[in-house]
Amino acid sequence: MFDKMLYVIPKDKHTGDAIVKLLDKHPEVQFVSMVGVDLGGHDTDEKIPIELFKKDIEKLLKKGVQTDGSSVVLPKISELNNAKVDIIPDLDVNWYVDYNLDNVISKTGRYVGTLRIPATLVHNDKTEVGSREILKNTVSYFGERVKSLIAEHPYIKPIIGLSEEEEISEIVLTAATELEFWVMTPEEKGDREQLSTSQELKEQYWQRTRGAVRTALEETITLLGKYGFGVEMGHKEVGGVKAQLGDSGHYTHIMEQLEIDWAYDNALQAADNELFVKYVVKDVFRTYGLDVNFLAKPIEGIAGNGEHTHIGAAAKVTGGKLVNLFSSVKPDEEFLSPIGFGAIMGLLKNYEVVNPFVASTIDALNRLKPGFEAPVCIVTSLGHDPASTTRNRTVLAGLVREKDNPLATRFELRAPCPKSNSYLILAAAYLTMLDGIEAVASAEKTPKELEQIISKKAGDEVFYLERDREYRSEKDVFEEYTQEERDAIFSKPPETVWENAGAFGKYPDKFAVLLKGGIFTEKLLESYYTAIVAQWATELQNRVQVDALIRVRGCYPMHEDSDAYDCAKWTEIEKLRNYIAKDRGDSKSVLLRIKESLEAEDYDTASSLQVGLAKCMEKLWDDYVVYSKNII
Repeated sequence: MFDKMLYVIPKDKHTGDAIVKLLDKHPEVQFVSMVGVDLGGHDTDEKIPIELFKKDIEKLLKKGVQTDGSSVVLPKISELNNAKVDIIPDLDVNWYVDYNLDNVISKTGRYVGTLRIPATLVHNDKTEVGSREILKNTVSYFGERVKSLIAEHPYIKPIIGLSEEEEISEIVLTAATELEFWVMTPEEKGDREQLSTSQELKEQYWQRTRGAVRTALEETITLLGKYGFGVEMGHKEVGGVKAQLGDSGHYTHIMEQLEIDWAYDNALQAADNELFVKYVVKDVFRTYGLDVNFLAKPIEGIAGNGEHTHIGAAAKVTGGKLVNLFSSVKPDEEFLSPIGFGAIMGLLKNYEVVNPFVASTIDALNRLKPGFEAPVCIVTSLGHDPASTTRNRTVLAGLVREKDNPLATRFELRAPCPKSNSYLILAAAYLTMLDGIEAVASAEKTPKELEQIISKKAGDEVFYLERDREYRSEKDVFEEYTQEERDAIFSKPPETVWENAGAFGKYPDKFAVLLKGGIFTEKLLESYYTAIVAQWATELQNRVQVDALIRVRGCYPMHEDSDAYDCAKWTEIEKLRNYIAKDRGDSKSVLLRIKESLEAEDYDTASSLQVGLAKCMEKLWDDYVVYSKNII
């Protein structure tokens, strides 16, 4: 069945006649959906019957469809009284067919498909307001600026492997993401201690998959291959426990973490691909009775789901030659070219205003804690020396190199998670990288000079970078620095979404970097800020507090009153339970104080109380585990 279906309409086939002819050959494609992506990363999905689409194809390709913009995440832009938003097809990227694996056409024996067309969101016929457009415009702006910089500062050319005569025709920005996710049997919950022990023993990492998980993973990889994504591997990740074989011969109590990696592409196509891959993964695993969870931290205290994002840049030369802009032609002597050094310096120096796009939810920030291979401070690793290609998995953004393949040089940003908006992350990352590239190129700094600059110590006055910070470490930053040392030299990471979003106002010079080129306008950034703060406040009120109350109520006495040790332990637990959730005449619980702070829009207080609540809940859990284990 799979061999006969349509999977992709490539960008060179996006003319009305060609599309209609192709769809006529594939009656399994019965719907079309224009896919715009709002500032919250949500994609639109409306079903247009295929016959109507073919009938009005020229009009729809040019003008798209209209939606109620007040229903998508565009606050301060598309309001109830100003809600006209058009969804206009993007003809410059691949289009994929999304199949309903629960709906088979009896006549053909094939699944019903929907052609998903990535699209541009346009407010009031003139303003592009979606996430896809921000990235698309960033790619164009970055390319033009870098071409101009190389022309103005030709000292860069021989370092990246170009002769003085060779002309750059195009700058190509490349990206790839690594998708991690948890697979679970519905309604079954894993024991946190068992999961933690399995993680410490590394019992799951790279292990052979079994049963339905194996079949679903294999079918997912095969199906993604049909779409041409170039899947490189699928494997178990560090999280999970061994499933149990039931009496029926099927595995139960499944709770495993997996990862799927696929080939890089140009930045916009890479973000589109990631969005579609998630749907395929969820749909295939669901047909085998398995839930897929893309949350950053689905289980507190256990490895979360990351989505390491690889960021690169290359130049096409007239005649077809391709060179990596980050690579030096002397890889044994120089880690990077001036453009590569400028890129990582710009990203790190301005990362505070990138982070609100990377970690915009409570869940995302819950993952970014020491001890789980998730980055906790703004620092890079280049390697121990240029002649070797080492990898440090404890830093925020690490250099990835292959000595025999200069085109592979890139940076791996390790902080994003599967729920992050890759369009906005890439756009913000490239704009901050461009800030560093402009500074380096204008100063005509050499790779050797730049290596010394980025390797500075706190207190050193150097070009471009901040005096009191350090930006490079080849150490394990989790183990070889204390938290106080990390906070002092790499900057203190935000603990809540409110703190993270506040970077837009706290760092005006860095915020201005996002405004360069007029892509992220102040209006768009105000809209995004409003959206993530509102989401944070709602989630804190209606999820975090509710979950905390459920967990507090789940801690109940199990001991005999005659046991003094157990009584003493329970007294401490009861005191903490009351502090968290019990209101009295002369005192208010933490939960009530959070509620009142949110209602008063006193977000500074609500944020501080959220941090305190998290610490109390962790202590409550630890104390209750010790107490309950002593009950026999």
